[in-house]
Amino acid sequence: MVFPAVPAALVLALVAGLGLALGSVKVRGVGLTTAGVLFVGLFLGHLGVSVEPAVLEFARDFGLILFVTSIGLQVGPGFVASLRRSGLKLNLLAASVVLSGVALAAAAHLVLGIELPAVVGILSGATTNTPSLAAAQQALREVAGDASSAALAATLPPLGYAVAYPFGVAGVILAMVSLKLAFRVSTPVEEKLLARSLRSEAPPLHRANLEVTNANLDGLLLEKLPLTDRPGLVVSRVYHDGALLVPVLETKLALGDVLLAVGPRKDLDALRLLVGKESDLDLRSLPTPITSKRLIVTRKEVVGKTLGELDFAARFGVRITRVSRAELEMGAFPGFELRTGDALLAVGGPEDIRKAAKEVGDSPRDLNYPHLVPVFLTIALGVAVGLFPIHLHGMPAPVKLGLAGGPLLVAILLSRVGRIGPLVFWLPISANFMLREIGIALFLAAVGLRSGAGFVETLVKGPGLTWMAVGAVITLVPILVVGAVARAAFRVNFLTLIGVLAGSMTDPPALAFANGLAGSEAPTLGYVSVYPLTMILRIVSAEVLVLLLAR
Repeated sequence: MVFPAVPAALVLALVAGLGLALGSVKVRGVGLTTAGVLFVGLFLGHLGVSVEPAVLEFARDFGLILFVTSIGLQVGPGFVASLRRSGLKLNLLAASVVLSGVALAAAAHLVLGIELPAVVGILSGATTNTPSLAAAQQALREVAGDASSAALAATLPPLGYAVAYPFGVAGVILAMVSLKLAFRVSTPVEEKLLARSLRSEAPPLHRANLEVTNANLDGLLLEKLPLTDRPGLVVSRVYHDGALLVPVLETKLALGDVLLAVGPRKDLDALRLLVGKESDLDLRSLPTPITSKRLIVTRKEVVGKTLGELDFAARFGVRITRVSRAELEMGAFPGFELRTGDALLAVGGPEDIRKAAKEVGDSPRDLNYPHLVPVFLTIALGVAVGLFPIHLHGMPAPVKLGLAGGPLLVAILLSRVGRIGPLVFWLPISANFMLREIGIALFLAAVGLRSGAGFVETLVKGPGLTWMAVGAVITLVPILVVGAVARAAFRVNFLTLIGVLAGSMTDPPALAFANGLAGSEAPTLGYVSVYPLTMILRIVSAEVLVLLLAR
């Protein structure tokens, strides 16, 4: 039975709602999450529920566009930073998991003869990555040469995904437990080693009151003081001649001055040796009109500018000592580039801080309202880029990024830029999450309803068991091999490693299990470090696999 357009909206809403409810049910902390929408769609499609094909196609494509656009806006600002912060090692390990799975999927097609549409669906299910399923389907539609190929592109990938998905969730957890047993990992020992490593690699910020006793510094301008150009090291207050001041670059030092410095302990110790000695006077305890306040960056005109360009010290007599972004506290330095939502710790007089607050906006209420014009412009430009043909040597036809790759690439680039004129390419985290979940729910509801008619037959009478076995290999082998190499050869801390492995599969249930296994947030840090690169690789590699093997 085919429902008209209006009831189709009702059917899609019910599939999405029931699927998300199913996905929220957890057994031992593991659930289907948004994949529950696909399974409900498959079930109802098996029962014969269907909607107008044009409506399904629109829901599928628009849901995909919303999803990848929100992903790009989320990971774009931190993409380069994650590579710098974690180094290449963790990201290369995660990329190895991704590419190993892609190689195994290609072998399943070339050696075992499994249809390409089924293979890419198995790959997506085995790695629990729905965006790659969407990207693969889009790429398959681009290369489909006839109606039968287009039909297979629409039906087989979701079937392969659904067959491989359950073990894709359980297999990651099984691999983590296996690695823990194989290497006889002691969680308390790993926690101590990790804490020691973090202290050396990313030291926390400290304060020190330093008295100027070095005669060579008498009369020296603060801007000429060595070491103060180090990232994260800031002199926030100066006690001079009985008065407490907020220093500017033109501030002259004198013997007997006391400096309140903020920065990593190693840098503070070096500054102490240069300046003189640590003072018993705590400048924060002195009665003074100088105060500190967190200022939120909400004014679009300052987004993308650096602290050096804004020069708060010279213009307002205010020092920015620290910056918090996404719950991560960082030292302030002149080259630090501001983004919407950054929290700046400003030190100065109340009136001066008010001037600085006006400069950056400091209106948390504005963060509750998403900038929708840039979002729709990002979508439009992304779709246009996705339709643009790219001619590559050796390819039988021009390559297109499609509705998955185009919006993703444009969203990453624009969110990395941050602002163009009056347009701010940023979404509050709640709005981003809502857009993402609605998009993926629409996509999964559409593909589930369309593919449900052949699901049971494929599983029971068709090659379902073979697909399951291939999916299990794609899930287990890359994680076990890369995990063993990372542990044995690179000595990666196990608590970080299991977070990286969960991130390489972009698998939230695996992350939840890893956090429980570790008893700390260390796996989350590993997960977040590799997530941006992994998500992009999952989407792009699925499209490249189709384009290469479709020849």
